[in-house]
Amino acid sequence: MKDTQSHPFSVYLLQLQSRILILTVCAAGIGGTFQYGYNISIINAPTSYIQVFMNKTWQERTGVPLEDNMILLLWSFTVSAYPLGGLAGAVVAGPMAIMLGRKMSLLVNNVFVIIAAVLSGFSQMAKSFEMIMLSRFFTGVNAGVSMNIQPMYLAESAPKKLRGAVALTSASFTALGLVLGQVVGLRELLGGEESWPFLLASNAVPALIQLMALPWFPESPRYLLIDRGDRESCISALQKLRGNSDLGAELEEMLAEQAAAKGQRAKKPWELFQNPAVRWQLMSIIVLSSAMQLCGNDSMYFYAAYVFQEAGIPQDKIPYVVIGTGSCELITSVTCVRLLMRLSLLVFHCSLRLETRISWMPYLSMACIFAYILSFGIGPAGVTGVLPTEVFDQMSRPAAYMICGSLLWFNLFLVGTAFPFIVKTLAHFCYVPFLVVCVCTALYIGLFLPETKGKSFLEISEEFRKRNFKAQSHAALYKGPEEIKSTVL
Repeated sequence: MKDTQSHPFSVYLLQLQSRILILTVCAAGIGGTFQYGYNISIINAPTSYIQVFMNKTWQERTGVPLEDNMILLLWSFTVSAYPLGGLAGAVVAGPMAIMLGRKMSLLVNNVFVIIAAVLSGFSQMAKSFEMIMLSRFFTGVNAGVSMNIQPMYLAESAPKKLRGAVALTSASFTALGLVLGQVVGLRELLGGEESWPFLLASNAVPALIQLMALPWFPESPRYLLIDRGDRESCISALQKLRGNSDLGAELEEMLAEQAAAKGQRAKKPWELFQNPAVRWQLMSIIVLSSAMQLCGNDSMYFYAAYVFQEAGIPQDKIPYVVIGTGSCELITSVTCVRLLMRLSLLVFHCSLRLETRISWMPYLSMACIFAYILSFGIGPAGVTGVLPTEVFDQMSRPAAYMICGSLLWFNLFLVGTAFPFIVKTLAHFCYVPFLVVCVCTALYIGLFLPETKGKSFLEISEEFRKRNFKAQSHAALYKGPEEIKSTVL
């Protein structure tokens, strides 16, 4: 190798190429999972204004105001449109990733959020609250697609030693979107009575940024080689992402995976359930994707305002304190614990029971909320999005993300709908079901999920193959059809 110290241009070129991956991460994230967090938080600030708008619009149409229960019903439709759209987005994400590619899918996905921004931005002018509901559905579709495809794109584009760290940035952008949405939603910015349509339409800005930035960066090298069979484009993408120095080992690994997938087509979701060779992989993503929402993290956001109010914080200051919940997740997702989550829930349960008897107990409840969200950011928030990329091969990965995403959005809808009834039924014990989910998930991870750090996709597949087949069956897997037939006879 030539001495790079005597070649300043070579040093600059290597530094430039090492930055490409970072810029790719930023370009994918700003219009990807950033939108998921941003659109969860911006709907909270204008809640009362939108409900007033619904009532006023209905009265202008019919001459009769809406009853309180009807306003709440319409608002519940508006809120639930987001996870329903996310479920639709998760379903279409797999076919999009296969037909359009990872990068192009992210670019096309911005169309949904731009449509949503137009609908919500002009809803007040058009005197149509139905446009807000439809806008939230399209916003959900955008989030459903990006939550699936962005981790896949980044994990396939990153080198083996950085794969986990790069894929975890999806959680960081989610948390960043959550915090910025809370900040922009303050009354002093776009959360006022007159400006809330602009707040709901502001999600078009990240979309436009991604449309301008992402085309400059390469497609997933693995998609180019294994799915499209385009070796030249794969090498070109690798050179942009890594430089020219050490492509041999990585390219050899990709060629081995391409050879293993030769003659196969992309799997459908139902085919994964029928394939015993992916039994434990499928079980793992089902458990973790379900636990992602059933652990109760989103209910912590729902319950935070009440706890802060009980702690004696003035009503007009609560929006600023709520920003701390999103900041906790952002800090931990960037610095990247189920044990901490279980302890936080346990202490939180005790503090809820005692908050009317001990004056300082609401402050302990507030601290538990921050601790719980911190632990969520360290563990489930980042790992769950990475797992399908690491434990499934190229042909099964899009279908696995469809299953993973569908479960995530269905359970988000389930928890959001059921949580008020859980609180009403269980009162101070409302977080016990979430505690049980955390304990069971931790046991499953500790007993059945192998370590994937620093391993190639083929090495990870071999780990799971040992779990999916007993020794005799594992040996039979490599026999020819006639040998297997004679063994059975």
